[in-house]
Amino acid sequence: MNDILTMIWKESKDVIFQGGWRSLIRPLLMIAILGIYVPLQFGLQWVALTPIALIILLWVPFFVIISFIGDAIAGERERHTLETLLASRMPDQAVLLGKVITTVLFAWCMSLFSLLLGLLLVDLFSTQGNWLFYPLDLLAEAIFLSLLTNVLGASAGVLISLKVSTVRQAQQVLSIGTTVLIFGSILILRLLPANVFASLNYQQGVLVFIAVIALLDAILLGFSFFSFRRSRLILS
Repeated sequence: MNDILTMIWKESKDVIFQGGWRSLIRPLLMIAILGIYVPLQFGLQWVALTPIALIILLWVPFFVIISFIGDAIAGERERHTLETLLASRMPDQAVLLGKVITTVLFAWCMSLFSLLLGLLLVDLFSTQGNWLFYPLDLLAEAIFLSLLTNVLGASAGVLISLKVSTVRQAQQVLSIGTTVLIFGSILILRLLPANVFASLNYQQGVLVFIAVIALLDAILLGFSFFSFRRSRLILS
């Protein structure tokens, strides 16, 4: 556990402080979109957590993650710091989990703050003094689904970063993979019989989506743990 916490501390400093003031662009842009622009545009629909609001809530942090998670291993390789990291006594699992957890918490905390800020702005400008709150059941599902989606982006990014030699290649593969995932999901949904989802309400559909994302998370994390071998990385 101490090894994982040490790795999280190291990665947190890299995420927050590496690049100087430019490193603040990603979190500030994400909060500006999710916490200010989108809630003010959607108004009461944002507080109701409608399907389109939920999709935006999941998509923006996922996009932020895949924009920099390729640096996880490929960046270390490019900066010639991977050898130093692998020479430490930290277990392979601690190194991998530290990178994944740091990335997930970074995006997830921004999502939670954006939810809070968005709620405040909608209540101030769209409710005429009648203060509202998110439906608790949908809020709990949205928070959990946001966490799972962030894990999906981070685990996929780490896995790809292990396989390529440069950050640019990792970002290209992630962009292509995300496009394939989106259009592939749409195609599968269109091919499924209409009665498959006809009996499900919105909340039940969210639960099904949670189960699918959780399964993908388990698969990708499993492949990441299998692929992260110190001996292979040193030879590469």
